[in-house]
Amino acid sequence: MSSNTKKRSALGKGLGALLENSDTDITSSSSGSPGIVGSIATLPISSIEANPFNPRSNFEKEALQELSTSIKIHGIIQPLTVRKLGRDKYQLISGERRFRAAQLAKLTEVPAYIRIANDQTMLEMALVENIQREDLNPIEVALSYQRLIEECSLTQDQLSQKISKSRSSITNHLRLLKLPAPIQAGVKENKITMGHARALVSAGDEETQVALYERVVNEKLSVRDIEAVLRGEEIREPVKKSSGEKPKNSKIAISESEYTFKEHLGDRLSTKVEIRKSPDGKGKIVLNFNSDADLNRIMELLNKK
Repeated sequence: MSSNTKKRSALGKGLGALLENSDTDITSSSSGSPGIVGSIATLPISSIEANPFNPRSNFEKEALQELSTSIKIHGIIQPLTVRKLGRDKYQLISGERRFRAAQLAKLTEVPAYIRIANDQTMLEMALVENIQREDLNPIEVALSYQRLIEECSLTQDQLSQKISKSRSSITNHLRLLKLPAPIQAGVKENKITMGHARALVSAGDEETQVALYERVVNEKLSVRDIEAVLRGEEIREPVKKSSGEKPKNSKIAISESEYTFKEHLGDRLSTKVEIRKSPDGKGKIVLNFNSDADLNRIMELLNKK
């Protein structure tokens, strides 16, 4: 097997596999001694530059400050991963939150794994690692998917296999990039959920999409409300009983975390998953199947320990 093939096969497993691969380790000897592979060096923080391929653009200031305080007390527990650019110059492959927090903590040195990676390999490493391990918002995930497809010459099927996500999930994320900038910003700022955004994709031209998005934000419309508007139906306030109780049959929109869980479960089972909730906190999770064989497949996946 060629060294290029070894590198390519390691990428699909994330950086953990890459750190064990002597072909990508600048600290390894020509014999590939296992005692050297994955060695950690202490580097001046001034010699490291940020990764231009990192899809994450927003870092919560309060969380970053908390991490910085922890680093002041305990140091960096998990080393950064960098690639060598030239004499005493390095570039981050992963660990940008730790890198920024270390800068806030005014550290002068940080522990790091040193790798060799060309730009395309580094791009794929960084994007795959972030998709799998970082809490990216749906737009950042979509941009990562798009860059992997366009710049690493991957098909959606190849990307699906590489990151262990269903093709439908990848397609749904990529469709978000067709939305106007104000709506994409709303997703990034958690003003609307991915479910809202997906519904707005089908709302018509850009002007119509933005107008409906503003209604969603101002009137706190649910995804079902958007779908009703698109069907030309009147959005009616739920009729409350004289006692002030909410009708038993009324349904409410699920939260972003619930939506993320629904998508994750759907990806794992390769089927459509629905979460239906009522105002009293009760509800159901529905797993869709197309045949007896499909049901048996889902049951086998659920029975796996």
